[in-house]
Amino acid sequence: MAEIIDGKKIASQLDDRTKTQVDEMIAAGMERPGLAVILVGADPASQVYVGRKIKACEKVGINSSEYRLPAETSQDELLALIARLNADPSVHGILCQVPLPRQIDTQKVLLAIDPAKDVDGFHPVNAGLLFTGSRGLVACTPSGVIELLKSVVPDPTGLDALVIGRSNIVGKPVAILLLNEGCTVTVSHSKTRDLPEKARRADIIVAASGIPEMVKGDWVKPGAVLLDVGISRVPGASGKDRLVGDIAFDEVQHARAVTPVPGGVGPMTIACLLANTVQAAKAQADDAATTN
Repeated sequence: MAEIIDGKKIASQLDDRTKTQVDEMIAAGMERPGLAVILVGADPASQVYVGRKIKACEKVGINSSEYRLPAETSQDELLALIARLNADPSVHGILCQVPLPRQIDTQKVLLAIDPAKDVDGFHPVNAGLLFTGSRGLVACTPSGVIELLKSVVPDPTGLDALVIGRSNIVGKPVAILLLNEGCTVTVSHSKTRDLPEKARRADIIVAASGIPEMVKGDWVKPGAVLLDVGISRVPGASGKDRLVGDIAFDEVQHARAVTPVPGGVGPMTIACLLANTVQAAKAQADDAATTN
């Protein structure tokens, strides 16, 4: 039986470390880290995600401010809000929940966020810092994937890793992070030829294609570590929908370890967001001290 990598447990451990860092900052006379969360419109899933992020901030001692804007908000109005938050020294991280309404260009909004406050790690400056091996704010889900991997394999140097997915949000950054860990990395996607054969050679598989249960049991060699980023709703046997990942979970019990869906990568995303907020607050305090 494959070991189940408990994302909830590991996320809780990361939250404990983040809370300790916040407490140390306050004890040293530093300002409490602050996160601003922007939600435009009333998308139900986005409302749930924002609520979870606000609650998570309370748990670790981060100040959170929530900006709920109507769906008809113009792009200029949203950009003006971001400009105010960029200039606010009490705000160390800015998160704009996506998807955004049609009248707003998501890329322009992400570019408008100060890279120093881009706790989602989506700004091209932070992507470039990651690519060049410099220290910046790294996208939360890829960071969480690496935390989960290292809970099973503390030193993955020399292992063969296959990333299935090429998005800017997960596939590309997680590939770079794996390279930084010393892995030999193949980046693939749903149209890759001979994908099952490539998967069979991998010691580590990160599945982020968005295709439910794409990775079958006969794609996986015994002893591989599987990290499932996907989450989809599919019809269940009882008539109710069920959540599944990109890996056919029941078929891969010959693997060394696998993340479940839900309860695997998902909890790590918010935990890494909080950790990024503290990192951003410390970096901004250092910059202010250097300037003064």
